[in-house]
Formats: sequence, C-alpha cells, structure tokens
Amino acid sequence: MNNEQNTEESLDQPKPEDEVIKDEIDEVIEQDDSNVQYTVSRGDTLSGIMAQYGVNRNDVYILTKQFKQLTNLRIGQQISWTVDNEHNLKSFSWIISNNNMRIYEKVNNKFVERLETREGIWKPYNAQGQIETSFVADARKQGLTSNEIANITKALQWQLDFRRLKKGDKFSVLLSREMFGDKHEKSQLLAVRIQNGSKNYYAVLAEDGHYYDMHGASLSQNFLRYPLVKQARISSGFNPRRLHPVTKKIAPHNGVDFAVSRGTPVLAVGEGEVMIAKYSGSAGNYIAIRHGRQYTTKYMHLDKILVKAGQIVKKGDKIGLSGNTGRSTGPHLHFELHIDGKPVNPLTANLPISDGLTGKSKKTFLEQFKKIKPKLAFESEHNSN
Repeated sequence: MNNEQNTEESLDQPKPEDEVIKDEIDEVIEQDDSNVQYTVSRGDTLSGIMAQYGVNRNDVYILTKQFKQLTNLRIGQQISWTVDNEHNLKSFSWIISNNNMRIYEKVNNKFVERLETREGIWKPYNAQGQIETSFVADARKQGLTSNEIANITKALQWQLDFRRLKKGDKFSVLLSREMFGDKHEKSQLLAVRIQNGSKNYYAVLAEDGHYYDMHGASLSQNFLRYPLVKQARISSGFNPRRLHPVTKKIAPHNGVDFAVSRGTPVLAVGEGEVMIAKYSGSAGNYIAIRHGRQYTTKYMHLDKILVKAGQIVKKGDKIGLSGNTGRSTGPHLHFELHIDGKPVNPLTANLPISDGLTGKSKKTFLEQFKKIKPKLAFESEHNSN
C-alpha cells in the first residue's frame, strides 16, 4: 500500500487552526482512534456499533459468521477493539461477566478466540472532593482515573458545564471497581452528585445501562438524524477509505454529503454552542457546534452562515444555507458527527435517548436511589445530622 495514501488527510476539512479548541475535559473523554472501548446500551447490535465507527465491514462479517454468540450482546456489557490505519479489525474483546472475557484476534483472514478468566473482586468505592482548581485536577486528587472522570462528565454533560464549576463546589462519586489486590483495571460509575452553588445535580445508573436524575428523568437530549427539513439524496457516504473525487487520492470521508441545491436551509441537529462559524479552506463556509461534551457536529460548503461563534442554538434552528464553497464538485451539504473526538457515521450512530423511566422500571429505580442517596452525602452533611 502506498504510504502517501495511508497518511493522506481528509480534504473536506477546515484549516487546522479552525478546529475546535480542546481543553482538559476533552483530553480525558477522547480515546485513541485505534483502541475503542464501548458499553452496550439498549438497541445496540455489534454490526451497528462497528458500522458507526467505520470498522471494515468485511472483518465484522467474518467475525460474526465465525462466532454467532456475538449476536447476544447484553445491555451494560463492555466491548473494545483495535484497528489498524486502514480501519481493519485487529482484535475484539468482549467482557461477558465480571470474571469472563473473550478475546478474538485476527490471524490471516480469520479470527482466533481465547478465553480469559479474571480473578478480580468488585468492590464499592466512594470519592468525595471540593473544587480548588478544576474538576479534572481535583477529581484526580481524590484518586479518580481519566476514564472515570470521562464517564462522570458524559453522564452530566447536558445538565452541567464543568468549566463553570467554582471554587468550593463539591462532588461525590460512587463507583464499583474490579480490584486485583490493591490495583484496579476497570470500574463502573454507579452514581454521582455535584453541588454547584446551591444546586445539586445527580446521575444514577439504571438497569437499562443509562443514567437518570434522582426522579428517573432522562439526562439526555434528542438529536435530529438529518440536518435538513426533509431527507435528501446522499451523494457520498461516510467512508474512511474514500477515493476523493477531486484529487483521486485515498482520503477519509468523515461525514455524509447530501445532494441539495444552493440555498437549502441547514438545521442544527441538537442544542449546543456554536464553536466556529467562518470561511475555512477546503471546508468553505463552515460551522462547528458542540453539543454537551461528547458530541460535535460540523456543516461545510455553506452558501451562507446564519449564526455566530459563541451563540447557543436549539435543535432545529436554521444555522445556514447550503452551497458550493471551498473544495467542492457541486452544490451539497457535507455533514459530520463526532463522538468522543472521533468521526462516526451520522446515519447509523447511536444518538442520545431522552425518554425517562416509567412504570415498573421507574419504581425499581426510585427504590434504588433511596439506598444510594445517603452514600452520596457530603461529610459536612453527616456531621450536621
């Protein structure tokens, strides 16, 4: 394979200096592209999960054909995988239960399975602290890992801007950690409480693998699947190995191109903050919106920009008009969705679910929260009782 092609960057992109500036919270959330960890949630299938991250479809087909048990993924189970620079699947790990992991490694054109029995013991762990400098720094002082901090910020990303926590604000975290002696490899966030001024924010894990507030209400927001008033023909899909129509070189196509005429209204797919709104190189007129902490959407080749950087937009707001600016072969909208800093297929990606708990599920959750709430109390509250 030509090395030049391996390192070729996507050409439907803004200038490097116009990328969204990352901070310390982004650093703990974003994962290495070649090694992804994922927690199975409601409605997930293995092929769907892998498709949204652009993993080679043929590799996924071979893996699932060899090992049909992989169709039985359950909510809450953790999977991880590694890929090479061409998005070919190198290995896949499936944690079936606390002490049972299956690992599938690619050898030639098939996968070889091996089992690992884990002897770790799961123990509860409670961490409490007070903001002195920043949430990330102060959480680390209390022994929380980068992965644990990332899970906390994801759980509360729609309720709380962690950058606006002030000195004196408090946090209380309840985890379950798998211990190997005095060390641990992985953990699960069970609940978190953050006190920001006079307000308290809770995120509690339910049986369905999602987090809810203390009343069983959803902590997520709905997204539109398409950034347009109605669906349009897709002229170029998400493809990490696309042959670029202008340069004729292999370059990742990190989004989806919708064939729409110039002047078609472009909509924000979710509530968020406009981070960038300007003309930028190959992307032409370009908008980037941050939604919560995990999600960023990008809109390129616009004829006109209708928002400004720093502006808060709501789901369905008109943010621009489609066009043919930048490096483009004709009028269209190039749309990208990034999760945890990685481009994913916006047409297949798992989007946030904003449905709250009801019926028996809600009753079970509220009973669970009654037991958890005292464990999240701050020391000062214990002392005052």
